[in-house]
Amino acid sequence: MNTSIDSSSLTTALKQHIEEAIRAAGGWLAFDRFMELALYTPGLGYYANGTAKFGTMPQSGSDFVTAPELSPLFGWALAQQVREALDASGTHEIWEFGAGTGALAKQLLEVLGSRVKRYTIVDLSGSLRARQQQTLEKFDDQVVWADQLPDAIEGVIVGNEVLDAMPVQLVFRKGGEQDGVWNERGVVLAGDGSFAWIDKPTDLRPPIDVPGPQDYLTELQPQGEAFIRTIADRLKRGAAIFIDYGFPEGEFFHPQRHMGTLVCHRAHQVDFDPLVDVGLKDITAHVNFTGIALAAQDAGLQVLGYTNQAHFLLNCGIAQEMEKREQKQRSQAAKLVMEHEMGELFKVIMLGAGEAWLPRGFSHGDCTHRL
Repeated sequence: MNTSIDSSSLTTALKQHIEEAIRAAGGWLAFDRFMELALYTPGLGYYANGTAKFGTMPQSGSDFVTAPELSPLFGWALAQQVREALDASGTHEIWEFGAGTGALAKQLLEVLGSRVKRYTIVDLSGSLRARQQQTLEKFDDQVVWADQLPDAIEGVIVGNEVLDAMPVQLVFRKGGEQDGVWNERGVVLAGDGSFAWIDKPTDLRPPIDVPGPQDYLTELQPQGEAFIRTIADRLKRGAAIFIDYGFPEGEFFHPQRHMGTLVCHRAHQVDFDPLVDVGLKDITAHVNFTGIALAAQDAGLQVLGYTNQAHFLLNCGIAQEMEKREQKQRSQAAKLVMEHEMGELFKVIMLGAGEAWLPRGFSHGDCTHRL
């Protein structure tokens, strides 16, 4: 862990910043704005400060592990799909959003080599950018960092665990209320100075009716959908691949999922209170992939495929590549495709500009019809 960072002073400074935002908003701050400040306030937010985040063990000071840190075969398999998309679109550039430690970029560049003329990283975190530069030092003639998007992108866009970190709105319906009154959940300052929840009546609604008499809390994802529309506006030729945990709309808003999906990650432990230890832990929500697909289609992109991570990686040849590796690498890679690990919960959606075509990652087990 980065011991030069005083976590207590960091939390205090961020808390004061959010308190000012709550007062400026009249005493009540919608949760999506609170989440945005908690994660992305420059120098203070979780993704903008220098604390350790990515790693396989809590002893390293990390909070969670992503697929590229778990096994290099994740990047190897994804590279097979990226190469096919580059060839199909006649392009030679990769854009990665939220590149983390740079592990995935390193894996893709090691496999694709000179097939990629330029690898552009878009990341809001200055501290992570420094780590990415270190990881990707030997590719410094190919890798560049962008602070903003150009008007036109041609190539393949990649985002691994990006959509789940987009701020979400929280809406709540009290059980037993037959008139279906929905409230938006926001954050206020309690008498003791801590953050607390307050709900306000709202016109916001889930996109489908949610039956049942129980209390029901869920997330709406306008920022994630707006991000997809921005991608659609800029992507003139090529494809976009997003990998994340989530569900189609019918599962996401299932009556049994009445507590929503919002969770926090710290030291490889999960908790459900984003209002404490602000800035020191991740805040995340599962992705409604139906909303992502509709946003893409409405903005002019094709949905080229949607499936679980296991099907995608197997279609891309990971099983055959695993046979060539040592036992330790095989066992690590197996977690990527095992149903009770990452294979089923994580999904892959691929979007394309131009005519639709069938990418190899969706040749078997495509579930687009379930969106």
